[in-house]
Amino acid sequence: MDIAQANEEFGIAGVLSICAGKGGFPLICIDNEHARAEVSAYAGQVLSYRPETQAHDLLFVSEHAHFQPGKAIKGGIPVCWPWFGPDPEGRGRPDHGFVRARNWRLLATESMVDGATRLRLGCRDDEASRALWPHAFALEVEVTVGATLGVALITRNTGDAPVTITQALHTYFRVGDVRRAQVLGLAGHEYIDKVARAEPAAPGQVDVRIKQSGPINFDGPVNRIYLDTTERLVIDDPALGRQIQIDRDGSASAVVWNPWIEQSRQMGDFGDEEYLRMLCVETTNAAADAVTIAPGASHRLASRYGILHD
Repeated sequence: MDIAQANEEFGIAGVLSICAGKGGFPLICIDNEHARAEVSAYAGQVLSYRPETQAHDLLFVSEHAHFQPGKAIKGGIPVCWPWFGPDPEGRGRPDHGFVRARNWRLLATESMVDGATRLRLGCRDDEASRALWPHAFALEVEVTVGATLGVALITRNTGDAPVTITQALHTYFRVGDVRRAQVLGLAGHEYIDKVARAEPAAPGQVDVRIKQSGPINFDGPVNRIYLDTTERLVIDDPALGRQIQIDRDGSASAVVWNPWIEQSRQMGDFGDEEYLRMLCVETTNAAADAVTIAPGASHRLASRYGILHD
């Protein structure tokens, strides 16, 4: 992306500008009457969102995150697509798909009537993507920065056969102390515990489902896929004195993740103690919540994040 040309075509005076971010990746910066935000054109990834009423960002980015071509950025809202988790075919393809290590194209920006700012980024299939996943597609991320943060991932099947995908908005939230935080809204729902089953399932093995009782608390590693859930979720964060609400569309599953101590030490792009300051609550189509998209059709996975007010 030519930054000067992008500013001329897409910049909004006093509200939106494009500059060179870490690693030289184009960074779209928004500062409107409601909030400040940063979106990386590399990976189509929201990195920061702070409402004007808040002293702290809603999102977490590791101080050790890689800002290098071919590597995922640890934090913000990575896009996992067209599969969530390990390569479903076991062929050694990247975990969580390939679009979080691609350059996206800025398609449009606009100021909304309510003072919010909206932008769209896109990527399409090419020779490199078809070597990994042999399907035609047009993918867009739509980001709306206002009193709340809206993020939508739109998949269009531009091929001539149905495609089935799993995907996620893999959102990293900043919390004051994860040991005091709770996730509300999933009581009574079953989940697949990926920590309890650390090894890949054997052929024909059925995942063990556990029913959630009460809020989710954190005193060790958590990696769970919650099933058959569309309700509003809430992160209660007493250390920062706030509750973050998460509303979802196009999703009937959710993932809650914190790596805790040992996994944190094993990740080269994550600090040993950073697990205390983050929590992932992800809007997903995961496990049985896979999506099949007919030729010419599309699917919209969306989430809205904000502070829950009384």
